[in-house]
Amino acid sequence: MQEHVWAPGRVNLIGEHIDYHGLSVLPMALRQRVNVAFERRQDCLIHAESIWRGPMASPYGFFAAGHGPAPHSAYAPRQFEWRSDLTPVTAGDWENYLRAAALAVSRKWGVGAGINAVVTSDLPAAAGLSSSSALIVAFALALLQANGWSATFEELMEVLPEGEHFVGTRGGGMDHAAALASKEGCASLVSFRPLSVRHVHIPPDWMFLAADSLVRAEKSGAARERYNAARNSPGAAIHVAGESARVHAAVEAMERRDAEAFGRLLRESHASLRDCLKVSCEALDRLVDTAMESGATGARLTGAGFGGCALIFCSKSAAVDVARCVTERFYSGDPSHIIYAEPGPGALMGQAF
Repeated sequence: MQEHVWAPGRVNLIGEHIDYHGLSVLPMALRQRVNVAFERRQDCLIHAESIWRGPMASPYGFFAAGHGPAPHSAYAPRQFEWRSDLTPVTAGDWENYLRAAALAVSRKWGVGAGINAVVTSDLPAAAGLSSSSALIVAFALALLQANGWSATFEELMEVLPEGEHFVGTRGGGMDHAAALASKEGCASLVSFRPLSVRHVHIPPDWMFLAADSLVRAEKSGAARERYNAARNSPGAAIHVAGESARVHAAVEAMERRDAEAFGRLLRESHASLRDCLKVSCEALDRLVDTAMESGATGARLTGAGFGGCALIFCSKSAAVDVARCVTERFYSGDPSHIIYAEPGPGALMGQAF
């Protein structure tokens, strides 16, 4: 009998490149997600196929990732034996994320029965929206469910971030925490020492857009070494201290519904990422500037940087005009690169395990 699980992407509202220092961050889960439909096998083989779906028009008049054109194969099928001593295959191969999930599960629960799986997603890859972590989370949950193993948030957070290090990315646990434990309509203040998640209600008249810079930043590919080196860059200490303070100031601004203060913090975050950590790029800087010129209250790069998406913050009443202006000025009229970022639930909030 076929079963299915899912894990959402995330947009990090503020708190970039500080989770791996054990500092608090403020992401929210997206409604766009990675889905895994699967059947349990009688052996230890893991077989996976992948299908990608394109953009669809959102209720706000611009586009969001979803169920648009007919689905097509995104990556070639992969098959491997589930063992406790898995090693990576060629860098950049999507099989590494499947292996990372299997290895993470085996470290705590052992090796179990394999699965036949079909992975579908409406998350753009390498866009700073955590499609890779969503895949690891969803695939790990599929392996757990196929074998009848239960898992708590704390147990999953013990193994999933380290599992992603298998791919070669020395990140923290923010993406996995957001994918697992986010709450609909809320941002998540994720703390790591000790591990905790506090849900912060997002004011109903606030809107976030994720706009693609059109520069790909594959953390498993060419951008990996630059991403890993960012934590030791000359301006890292200045950025980390300032960004940590901005996270807590942003929570306070959100709770008192102070959009101007929140927007200013986003702009300061981008300047720090650009000037201190040097993880921005020309396209992201131009996209942030375009968003501000188009009437946004705040904007910054989101994710690891070097490409991917910019986060655009504005009022809900201004969102259509902001999106339209950005579309005309940055995308030459093509609206398919802007995602309506609606705060959705995490996997453990939306499914039973």
